[in-house]
Amino acid sequence: MITPSQVAEALQRVGQQLIALKDTLNELDAAVGDGDLGLSMSKGGEALLEFVRATPLNDGDDIGKYLANAGMAFNRAAPSTMGTLLATALMRMGKEAKGATMLDAALLARMLTAADQGIQERGKAKPGDKTIVDALHPAAEAFASAIAAGAALPEAAQAMIRAAEQGRDAAVALRSNVGRASWVGERTVNRLDPGTVLCVEILKRLAQ
Repeated sequence: MITPSQVAEALQRVGQQLIALKDTLNELDAAVGDGDLGLSMSKGGEALLEFVRATPLNDGDDIGKYLANAGMAFNRAAPSTMGTLLATALMRMGKEAKGATMLDAALLARMLTAADQGIQERGKAKPGDKTIVDALHPAAEAFASAIAAGAALPEAAQAMIRAAEQGRDAAVALRSNVGRASWVGERTVNRLDPGTVLCVEILKRLAQ
């Protein structure tokens, strides 16, 4: 079971990583977009850290409500396209976990699936469009499959990360079909998609 304190620690790790990735994401985004993804995500990361500092999550508290509120804080700080997508993911996860005071493996799988569905719906993207979905969707499927097969949480988390990395790498050869990156067309082929890189790094921090 995942405790409230572990949830808060996971959000903190993600916030720290978003700040650390600022230059890397800006560089990747400059090749296929407008080059400000790192700036936006670092602002979101700072907002997550501030949210964790200012919002205690104690035993018995509603984890779903906490995550939904974290999503709203992220959206206020990073009202960009990716900021909105990640905020949507957090809020969908929160909705799935509404009323939960602990998170078990099955609920975590449903939360990750809800995040994937939320991003696909909000971003109007599907697997193969060369977006964050190309890493998140296989990751969510791999995690859910591993849990359904009876895998322990650490084992399922590693399957999730491997699937995300494979999705990230497979998307390199694709052409972006959604968002600002689609405007530059062929320039996106044979380049890492910043969203898939971001997804892998977030999932790694969650899995810690």
